[in-house]
Amino acid sequence: MSDPTRNDNGARVQEGWGRAPLARFLTPNVETVDVAPEQTYPTVGVLNRGRGLLYRDPVAGSSTSYKKLNRISPGVLVYSRLKAFEGAITVTPDDLPESFASQEFPTFAFASDVDPHFFRILTTTQRMWDALQGASKGMGGRRERVKPADFLNIVMAIPPLPVQERIVEAIGAVDDQIAALDTESEALEGILESLRSDLPETDQQPIGDVLLGIDSGKSVQAGGEASAEDEYRILKLSAVQRGWFKPSEAKTLTEGAMFSPSHVVKNGDLLITRANTPERVGFVAVAKNVPEGTFMPDLIWRLRVDESRASTDYLEHALSSRELRTRISGMSGGTSKSMVKINKRGFGAVRVPIPPLPEQREYVRRCDAVAGGITATRAEEARLRKVRAGLLSGLLDRTIDIESAELEV
Repeated sequence: MSDPTRNDNGARVQEGWGRAPLARFLTPNVETVDVAPEQTYPTVGVLNRGRGLLYRDPVAGSSTSYKKLNRISPGVLVYSRLKAFEGAITVTPDDLPESFASQEFPTFAFASDVDPHFFRILTTTQRMWDALQGASKGMGGRRERVKPADFLNIVMAIPPLPVQERIVEAIGAVDDQIAALDTESEALEGILESLRSDLPETDQQPIGDVLLGIDSGKSVQAGGEASAEDEYRILKLSAVQRGWFKPSEAKTLTEGAMFSPSHVVKNGDLLITRANTPERVGFVAVAKNVPEGTFMPDLIWRLRVDESRASTDYLEHALSSRELRTRISGMSGGTSKSMVKINKRGFGAVRVPIPPLPEQREYVRRCDAVAGGITATRAEEARLRKVRAGLLSGLLDRTIDIESAELEV
């Protein structure tokens, strides 16, 4: 039996901290509406890992099979019953316009001694995600759900309102810095977009003429998210962004014997997604900081570049330009609108400006100057997110005195 006088880490709960079921702090307040065929409904979902709302396209009542929808109001807690085990929970913003969701998204109002902004911060913590995963019931994957009654039975130590407000103040100061860095990064990305689109004016050639070959990956059954301790991992599609590589986007493998050397991802490899949504198919990035034992899945190719005619860095930037992105996505096809594919023959025919190598280097130099600023800004943002996680964990565990929470970050 758990000790209500101690927190989840075994430390004794300080006076005023209420360790109790969430039902003590939250009340169901689901408001349903009948779907009218002539109405249009702005809809939202909930992103995983406490990342807030997902704003979807409005749905016409005549085009949905739902008979009822839940109204999602400002300043309420909402979670996805289906994806709660992934941390799909948040508190809606105070300025949320009229929004709706399916009945898989229950909502809750707050007690008078609860600061909704504190609970929004709580939804971004691993302890909340772990609790939701523990409350998830069902048989495998997408049949798992967290019922509202089970959610309200989750026990947590919640501080008194004045402490909640101090935590909101301390974490909010870090969040403001993270938001400022995010704004700076977005501005630099806009500049990089313009530089990449300023392609050299020269004769265009099929990209296949400057490639030595295209290597395919392999389809395997992978496990969960890869960690630094995993010996083998396989990249996810999300590892290859538009001109950016994210080595952390990988899943774990139990062993690598089923792969050949051609499936191993190395630093400097030029990778391209051969299948994705129409907006993301054909993303290209140079692999960097690749952990050993990283393999290429079947939905990603490696482009082997003839460096005597074109540089890998040039193709990374050029193929990420607006013009060439349109050409690549335009030759994709498939039976599903949500997943299209490119084939080697069609991709090899995409025409690309291939100037002399000195002009390629100048183009790369301009693009890299801004890309370096984006990398530095993102690194600082990642550092601050770690600071935030450590600070919040300490405040919730009471290992950091709330009165000394204004730390130099």
